[in-house]
This record gives sequence, C-alpha cells and structure tokens, in this order.
Amino acid sequence: MTILVTRPHPDNDATLATLRQRGFDALAAPVLRFEPLPFHDDDADYDAVILTSANALRALDLAGSRLLPLPLFAVGTHTADAARAAGFAKVIVAKGDAISLRDLVLARVKAGELEPSATLLYLAGADLSRDLAGELSESGLSVITHTTYRMAPVAAFPREVSDAFMANRITAVLHYSRRSAQAFLDAVRADGIEISALALPQCCISAAVAAVLHDAGATKVVVAAQPDETALLEALGRTMRSAPG
Repeated sequence: MTILVTRPHPDNDATLATLRQRGFDALAAPVLRFEPLPFHDDDADYDAVILTSANALRALDLAGSRLLPLPLFAVGTHTADAARAAGFAKVIVAKGDAISLRDLVLARVKAGELEPSATLLYLAGADLSRDLAGELSESGLSVITHTTYRMAPVAAFPREVSDAFMANRITAVLHYSRRSAQAFLDAVRADGIEISALALPQCCISAAVAAVLHDAGATKVVVAAQPDETALLEALGRTMRSAPG
C-alpha cells in the first residue's frame, strides 16, 4: 500500500519516515513550496507572540532576539516544538486549530495573565484561512501581523507520482490544509487523472480540509478525530484496515 503525502517539505520527511515505520510504502508529493519573505522587527512593544504555523519561523534568524523572552501562543504541538527550537522559552499550546488558539489567548486575558489591551505579534503566512487577528482585535487586543512566508502551489506532480497514479499504485492520500488540498486538485486535473485520484481514500486533518475534497467530488473522505498528525495517521490506519482486499 502506497500512501501519497502532500505535506510540504521539510515537514513531509518526518511523515514519510513514520509511515514507513508503520509498514506503509510512502511517496512524497509536496503540492506547496515554501518561499520565505523578508522580516524586519519594527521595534514595537509586544506583550506576546502568536503562531499558527511552524513555517513562520523557518526563515527567521531569532538568535538573541528581544522576542524570545515573550510568551508565545502556538496553534499545536508541532508549531510549539518549532518555537522552542527557535529559542522561545514560554510556549503555550492550543489544540491544533485557529479557533482553539483564539480561545486560548482570550482565556489567558480572562485569567489576568495577559492584559486586555495587550499588543500581540502574529507571525503568519501570506494566505490565511481565518482572520485570527481580526477576531482577537474585536476583543480589545492589538494584533500586528508580519507575513514571513508564503506557500506557492507547484505546477505539476513529479514524474514518479504521475506514474504511480497511472499504475494504480497509490492507495490513499494525506491532506494537511485547505490550500494544499486545492493544490492537489489542480495537479490531478492538470495531469488528467482527477477521476481516478478522487476515487481513492482522502485522509484529511480537519473537516475544513475535507470540505475541499467533498466539493470536488471525492466520496471516500476521512477526517481525523483531532487536527493533528497523530489523529490523521490513526484515521489512515482505520481506513486501510477496512479497505477491501
């Protein structure tokens, strides 16, 4: 059984390794490409940092940065690990999505651990699925967003991926974001394999991601119980165990 991993590089390396440890063949097909954008600290007086993706830190050199002592609110465990690796000492972790991150920040305000008029630095990507800054601002917080990267869709699949589809060797696809799901759809359409590709199980990290595949006509769409990779791989395992043959 060959599992197609659409997660961008370099995060896909760990996913591929985990799948192979579990006995799956795994094939990388990153449908988005990381592109760093310039970041210049504006010397504003921040009270905390918020982070919805580990990618926001990838291109930054934060050695000795004045930001590192600040509390950092991370969307999930993977992003939190990246923040700690970058040097942030006080990392508060949400449950894997922007809604839980928003609620976590507001809970800290309610508990008196963050001032109601605090200024937050949001290190973000160019394409955001939710207006987190706007939602926090409605509660009285000041959020300054700095865009540190973008994820650009690839033009087409690598030859080995197209060949694997044509040979019916792909048995399931893993999806990690709405944008990557859309980029996957664009790629299979460009290759003329949309019907056969969408007939496969599509394992999605959240219901929002799954909706992109549902809307495109996929019928075997599986959603992780929680928006993290552990739950996603558990959903994959259940799907493969129940597959015929």
